[in-house]
Amino acid sequence: MDNNDRDEVHNCVIKPRANPQRRREKVYIGCGAGFGGDRPSAALKLLQRVKELNYLVLECLAERTLADRYQVMVSGGDGYDSRISDWMHVLLPLAVERRTCIITNMGAMDPPGAQEKVLEIASNLGLSITVAVVLEVALENSGLGSSTKKSYIMEGGKSTYLGAAPIVECLEKYQPDVIITSRVADAALFLGPMGWNWDDKNQLAHGCIAGHLLECGCQLTGGYFMHPGDKYRDMSFQHLLDLSLPFAEIDFDGKVYLGKAEGSGGVLNFSTCAEQLLYEIGDPAAYVTPDVVIDVREVSFQSLSRNKVLCTGAKASADSVPDKLLQLVPKDCGWKGWGEISYGGYECVKRAKAAEFLVRSWMEEIFPGVSNRILSYVIGLDSLKAARNDYDTSLWNASSDIRLRMDGLFEQKDQAVQFSKEFTALYTNGPAGGGGISTGHKKDIILEKKLVRREHVFWRTGVKHNKTMNSNNQKVSIKEDLLENHALQEPILLPMAEEHHSDFLSSDIDIFPAPSGQKIPLYSVAHGRTGDKGNDLNISIIPHFPPDIERLKIVITPEWVKAIVSTLLNTSSFPDSDAIDKRDKWVAEHVKVKIYEVKGIHSLNILVQNILDGGVNCSRRIDRHGKTISDLILCQKVVLPP
Repeated sequence: MDNNDRDEVHNCVIKPRANPQRRREKVYIGCGAGFGGDRPSAALKLLQRVKELNYLVLECLAERTLADRYQVMVSGGDGYDSRISDWMHVLLPLAVERRTCIITNMGAMDPPGAQEKVLEIASNLGLSITVAVVLEVALENSGLGSSTKKSYIMEGGKSTYLGAAPIVECLEKYQPDVIITSRVADAALFLGPMGWNWDDKNQLAHGCIAGHLLECGCQLTGGYFMHPGDKYRDMSFQHLLDLSLPFAEIDFDGKVYLGKAEGSGGVLNFSTCAEQLLYEIGDPAAYVTPDVVIDVREVSFQSLSRNKVLCTGAKASADSVPDKLLQLVPKDCGWKGWGEISYGGYECVKRAKAAEFLVRSWMEEIFPGVSNRILSYVIGLDSLKAARNDYDTSLWNASSDIRLRMDGLFEQKDQAVQFSKEFTALYTNGPAGGGGISTGHKKDIILEKKLVRREHVFWRTGVKHNKTMNSNNQKVSIKEDLLENHALQEPILLPMAEEHHSDFLSSDIDIFPAPSGQKIPLYSVAHGRTGDKGNDLNISIIPHFPPDIERLKIVITPEWVKAIVSTLLNTSSFPDSDAIDKRDKWVAEHVKVKIYEVKGIHSLNILVQNILDGGVNCSRRIDRHGKTISDLILCQKVVLPP
């Protein structure tokens, strides 16, 4: 096995390339995974159906999964995503035959470890391949003049969002079959193969927006969009069953066409693209990526067919290149302890209230003052917190099947352990009829964010090859076996009652201005979704009838938004007036709301800061990402002016 381990170390200062290689006039890039829990079989279907694919990107690394991988690594486990074995077993045979390069950030904390695993899998499959790696490195002074020592295990597990430059180097230097990276920005995974120079700012902006849209996976093609009862988003279950992962056709002059496989289910149109455009974006005039700062305010989408959409309007912002990069540093944030118990039937909510009171009181007896570290909610009543904007006890009587959950984030392990013990004691010391108790505790970390100057962040690439002695006959039999087990098949369509929307396309639906002067749910006027970054939440509001945006701007104000989301900060399902006053004071001091207009898609982007209980890695809420908040916002009643 060859090894190239003397590769040059680079910093992240952007320098235009001399005589860059134009690899293709047109490049086809597919998304094979939009998150770590995506489906390898869906990626194989895309590879089978779209034979033009030059690159297949597996975007599997998020802040939460990075934190989880760090904890596994410090405990002696793999620093890379162990599911890389599943993905490579399924995808490598056909990808190698088609000469489709796989690019993935599943290297996480240990790309070289993932590289070895992929080479081992390829050898077992009878495939000879080249695997390149991209990793951040630390330069440590060795004490011998100016010499330095390289280390790819960053001190304390810190990682910086790298741009596309390392991927470009891998493609030009090694012509690999697989590229495995550490923490490379999501959009940069897709931008690397596009071939532009670093001073082609507007092309880079279009490329990054294509990557931003593609990395959402099937969310671009109807996943996480279908909504029964909403005529603009309803589709049959069968359509959802056969979603196609998205791909992009990108011309060297910067034209971007988004696509899904011919004959697939789901939907790709203006609405799905608009939702994903604003996902996890703050200020649309300055969407910061490591390679270029993008102005997305004039981005728009034009449906060319049921499977193809043209994306236009992206441009570089005035300050087009960030001088600092985002770095994540793992920090201990305490010990999580939690418990759940179910109650049903008559006055079940009051029994849950009694159980919560007891557990809090028992904890206070042992650890005075610790109750303020505990959050509780009732699943089936208010577990999403923003479901209602008032305290309506009439809902209690309507509930006959509920589950109390309590989460605490404690400073000490013994507090989390004790919490689990006290919660379990409800079996014999709590109100009647409680059952199905589950408890647990674990150490939690938070990824602290800071900005680091580009010249202080370093990376390198490397490559290894394997040589296999397996015969061609063995390779063929392995490939046939894999394709037989994961072959492209028509989805099994189960009979569904009253399904009548088998050929869904929202553009086929007549749209009219929303009525004025009467209370109507916001979802009858607009659609949208939420995204999270750390402790901040963004919510898109995209009107079905574009001119309605002018009236929505009058109704949707920072005060309106704050009033709705403030209930997210309730620490109990049963707050008294003092708790509500304390919450409202905290909201006034710490929660900030900014509302931006995005004219290209006639939409609003709402940014809510300091609302997610510390962010996904340490939140005590059942919906740690805040993903459910979009529909809770859309259920609010509004009165539009004429």
